[in-house]
Formats: sequence, C-alpha cells, structure tokens
Amino acid sequence: MGLGDAVREGLPVPPGVALSGDLVEAVASGDEKAIEKVMKAVADLSAPFAVRSSAVDEDGAAASFAGQHLTVLNVHSTADVPAAVREVWWSANSDSAITYRQRVGLFTRPSVGVVVQTLLNPDVAGVMFTEHPVTGADERLIEASWGLGEAVVAGLVIPDHFRLDRSGRVLERKAGRKRIAIRSLPNGGTFEQPVPPAQVNQICLDDIKLATLGELALRCEKVYGPRRDIEWAFQEGTLYLLQCRAVTTGKARTEMPDPGPPRQDPVASLQRVELFAGMDRRQSEQIARLLKERRFAKGETVIIEGSGGAAFFIIESGEASVSSKGVNLATLGRGQYFGEVALIDGGPRSATVTAATDLVCYALTFWEFRPLVERNGTIGWRLLQALAKQLRDAVSAGQKIS
Repeated sequence: MGLGDAVREGLPVPPGVALSGDLVEAVASGDEKAIEKVMKAVADLSAPFAVRSSAVDEDGAAASFAGQHLTVLNVHSTADVPAAVREVWWSANSDSAITYRQRVGLFTRPSVGVVVQTLLNPDVAGVMFTEHPVTGADERLIEASWGLGEAVVAGLVIPDHFRLDRSGRVLERKAGRKRIAIRSLPNGGTFEQPVPPAQVNQICLDDIKLATLGELALRCEKVYGPRRDIEWAFQEGTLYLLQCRAVTTGKARTEMPDPGPPRQDPVASLQRVELFAGMDRRQSEQIARLLKERRFAKGETVIIEGSGGAAFFIIESGEASVSSKGVNLATLGRGQYFGEVALIDGGPRSATVTAATDLVCYALTFWEFRPLVERNGTIGWRLLQALAKQLRDAVSAGQKIS
C-alpha cells in the first residue's frame, strides 16, 4: 500500500510516515544518521506504533509477499522503532522470502520500504478480499474477530465470515469461534486475551459496519485497482485502513528479542572466519561494512534445512543449535559461523539452525556480497584460495567431496 496515495485519496489510514527503501537499508546497516532521521520522522506520532513492510515489488499480480515480510506490533517508543525497522528489513532478506522470490521468478535484490503508524486499539478487526480469493466471484469476502486483526491473519481464531455483493448486500453471515483477542501490552508487544464466553460466538460486525467496509472496498479498488486484499480495523466506531495488497496470508511479529549487548567490531569477527581469514585489513573492512546485525529470540529458527540460502551468519553472542533431519549435530557459540556457502551459490541449506539462547549475529546477504566480489577481483581471488584450501583439507581428511 502506498501511504502517500492513501492519504492523498482521503482513505482512512491511521497517522503514520513512510520510510524509503534506501533509508530502511541504512537503518539496518546501523547508520547513526539514518537512525536519527527515522526517530525524528516518527517523533510527532503517538506511541505505540505498528511497523509494517512496504517493499517496492511486494505485491503484484503474480506474487504476494504477505506472510514473508513482518509486521512488528506495539513498538512501545520512538527509540524502539529503528530495531523494528531492522527486523522488517531482515524479513525481506530471509531464507523464506528469498526462496519465495526464486519460485516466482523475482530473484532480484528486494527494496524494502516501511510504514510506521500509530497502533490502534481496535474493538474489531480483520481482512477483506474485494474478490473471492478461491472462486474468483465478484463479491466481497470478509473475516473478522475481536481486538487486533492478527488473530485473523495468523489463524489463531475461527473468524466471523461474511460475503457481500458489490452493492453491499449481505450474501452470507456466519459466526466463528473467537476464543481469544490480541491486545497490546503496556510495555510493548501483544498478548492473547481470553474472550468472554458470551462473545465467543457473537457476530462482531453489524450491518452498518459491513456497509462501511463495502464502501471502503470500492474506494480501494478506485485507488489501487481490482482484486485487492485489505486489512482493516474499527476503533470506537471509526473504520481504518491498515494495509491494501494483492493477497494476505499473514505473518505478524509481535515481540522482538531484547536489544542485548552493544555492537562489537565486525572486522574482528569477520577475520575469525576461515573463508575470509586470508583477506587483508582493507579487504576485511570492505566486507565488514556490508554486515548487518541480526537478532533472534531463544527458540527462534534462524535457517531451515532445504530452504534457499540468502545470508551468512557470524555469532556475536549467544548459542545456536545445528541439526539435520531431526538429529542434533552441534552447538555453535561466539565467533563461530554458518551459512557461508549461500554467499556463493544461493543453494539450499544443508541443516537447520535454531537459537539455543537469545542470539546476536552479524549477517551478510548474497545480494550485497556478490556485487562486491564482481567489482573486486582481488577479493574474489582470495576467496577462491580459501575455498581451495578447504577442499585440500577435506581431501586430506578423507572426506567425500560433492
């Protein structure tokens, strides 16, 4: 959704600002001036915030990145926004997002814009398709539940189900089972609040609200075109547009790992990696400038066996567990690394890595590493020498090479 377009067309969006792809990438890189610029841009907004992806190629006729790119909810303060922006940037550069890009023929470097909005505290929220997503019928399909719409998007409830024709006439009305509502926590993040028994099966949208949603569908089609998928919310009787794109399968991130220790020297971390050990200081600095901090909460999956590889990781703090086909292989700690082959061939991961504790890594994406090597023959040659040494060592150890 183009926030500027929505505002210009008078669509009912919550107060917010749009951040360009270049600015988002600078924040992800730890650029202090970019971070200050973002904090200044959101200073006039009321906290808490919702931080949503708005990638340049995010949703077209042939592909939708809903479910690939994160939404970070209930960001408690202005100072917390840059970390949320970094998480959204990484979601577009994750293995799952890159695998999806490969599958739909969009294997290009993503440009990730971000929208930061004041987070609503809605009475009811959900999603609306302006065309039936399964049958293709020319009708509105609406799913709704109490509280924040992530309960619907993430499949945590059986939502109320409605179908409207283009004039707004109700074709079908079916109550769901809405046992929980997603609510904001006072200090950031969200929680699942049990719904009172009387409301579990109670229809949450009356005819007036359904008519208002029907009008919003017409307005969104006028601005963005047909076959739209809309995230919406009612707060104190007022309807707000939260997102508008081709398909919404949904993925929301409601909590982030604790900020953890301050960033250390990435060059020193890089020089501990066998693949880069032969680089001189200048070459190491060139590569280190591309490293971006990546944080994972305990239990979070970092990479999944068999998925397309997008990034290489050096552990700065914490521990990670490595497994293959369900068998634990190793535990990695500070200074150790994984995923380096992905920088060269972008091929499938050979193992799954999970954060055994809260984990802080430096990460380097395929998108950024390849252009550097293509421009710098000396770095490419040193890299080739390191690979040759690894091959010789493997042969000497009697390992099978494939």
